[in-house]
Amino acid sequence: MNNDGGRVNEPTSYELRPPGAPQVPPQNAGPGGTGYPPTQAGYAPQAPAPAQAPAQAPAGASTADPAARRVLGGRYRLVSRLGHGGMGTVWLAHDEVVDREVAIKEPRVPDNVGERDRDRVYLRMQREARAAAKIEHPAVVTMHDVVIEDAKPWIVMELVRGQSLADRLQEGTLDPREAARIGLAVLDALTAAHEKGVLHRDVKPDNVLLGRGDRVVLSDFGIAQVEGEQGLTETGAFVGSPEFIAPERVLGRQPGPESDLWSLGVVLYAAVEGVSPYRRSHVPATLQAVLSAEPQMPARGSGAFGTLVMRLLRKDPAARPDAAEIRAVLESVARPPAATRPYSGPGLGPGPEHASTGLGGWVPPVLQRSRPARYGLGAGVLAVAVALVLIFVNPFGGGGLPEGWGIRPENEILRAKVGVPNDYRREQRTDDTGVTYNDPSGVFLIFFERNQKLPDNDLLEPKADVWKAHYERGGVNGTEIKDAKVTSKDVEHQGKPGFEMVVDYTDYSDSDDFPVRHRWHELVIPGKDDSYLRLRVAMPAEGAAVKDGEELYATVADQLDLGQS
Repeated sequence: MNNDGGRVNEPTSYELRPPGAPQVPPQNAGPGGTGYPPTQAGYAPQAPAPAQAPAQAPAGASTADPAARRVLGGRYRLVSRLGHGGMGTVWLAHDEVVDREVAIKEPRVPDNVGERDRDRVYLRMQREARAAAKIEHPAVVTMHDVVIEDAKPWIVMELVRGQSLADRLQEGTLDPREAARIGLAVLDALTAAHEKGVLHRDVKPDNVLLGRGDRVVLSDFGIAQVEGEQGLTETGAFVGSPEFIAPERVLGRQPGPESDLWSLGVVLYAAVEGVSPYRRSHVPATLQAVLSAEPQMPARGSGAFGTLVMRLLRKDPAARPDAAEIRAVLESVARPPAATRPYSGPGLGPGPEHASTGLGGWVPPVLQRSRPARYGLGAGVLAVAVALVLIFVNPFGGGGLPEGWGIRPENEILRAKVGVPNDYRREQRTDDTGVTYNDPSGVFLIFFERNQKLPDNDLLEPKADVWKAHYERGGVNGTEIKDAKVTSKDVEHQGKPGFEMVVDYTDYSDSDDFPVRHRWHELVIPGKDDSYLRLRVAMPAEGAAVKDGEELYATVADQLDLGQS
């Protein structure tokens, strides 16, 4: 250990220096460039970009960073800013003792923060280095040094060239196999941390770095909690990204390794769907979603991957799978057995003769020349597959649920469970009062809404005659639909009185010369205080699709589970 660059008797380095290494006095001025474009804290892009001045710099302002070229601790020369996170700015720097590039994290505290809070931030950053330095694993960013300059700690760490998972997801979602591969590395990093008594507490795509050679690194232990250390947050406060923190942490309970595994589950979900299932328009709504929302199975990651993700997102920490079970499932997805991989050898190309069987390379050679034999084998395999699906799929057990459908808990918005086709894409209204399931073909649409008539809104009272008159007048503002033919009848759904409406109409903007008729089939269940739950299935009003649309409505209405609402 060496205390060069720090205050008297205060060690600042986790590394031994070569004997007699020259000491370079600190420098605070000198020219500097922006050799890398601004990016997420903790890593550098894969290839350096040409130096350039900041965009739209004020006239006459210097484009040189005044802090660049400064030397910290007598060895680390700052080169350029890489980016910044919630707790600091990250610099690209050059270690002149061992001649290598490093990343250095500088505390970033607003000027209006009091001295006590400022010291708390500095203490947290020192703890970040201590926590990460305890963990020796290739999937954890290596901590090299801590230098005390200007009465604050500068953390020297490994420079990881690449991009974050968050940046990668801006380019598109991942397939389950790649998501599982990344998840395995993050799990390994968390396991290594948990074995040292360290909780990360901020596992999110921004902190998962994708380095060269398929390396995956978990970074930013800035809010890590070390077993036995006193907490740094005040009572009732929390640190972390709201959409990725576990519900027990929202409730202020003591977190454990299961809390990091919850966050891993959210990361896996976001990797295949593109967004956290708990993201809302503001923090309170996001925290409420973490506590009460039941996300649907990820559409792009079903099967073993999706089932694992849903189990990781259980509200009860004790109900989540442990690291060994998570690893087994992710390995099966990331590295499936060779026998299950599609055959790509000669004789079974994409031609229709072989593609029609869908059996891949495990068709016995004796059957490859016989189309009837292949079809017979295919029928037998299909029958077995269907039987297995009926046994193991749809764990919610919805009675009479058609094949290819699933039960989606919509407790947060609707206080109900709904049954919809698995391939319908979910969209949520920005005001969190409704949710739409869109038919991939664009022919049908399923919409659910739970809303309430209040003095300051113009919602309709949940009465059949009021809604009938509304549609006959043209819908919203009288300019939504025209030529509406409306029928209604009283119904009872799960013991609750309500009414159905069938609205055949022409869109207000349609030409009178070639009008296209549409249909809304709706179910409205009034609640207390002029609140209501509404189901609408949109379909064509003419042609063969009407029958399919009405069957769709009947099935959705039959599967609508009001629970205790």
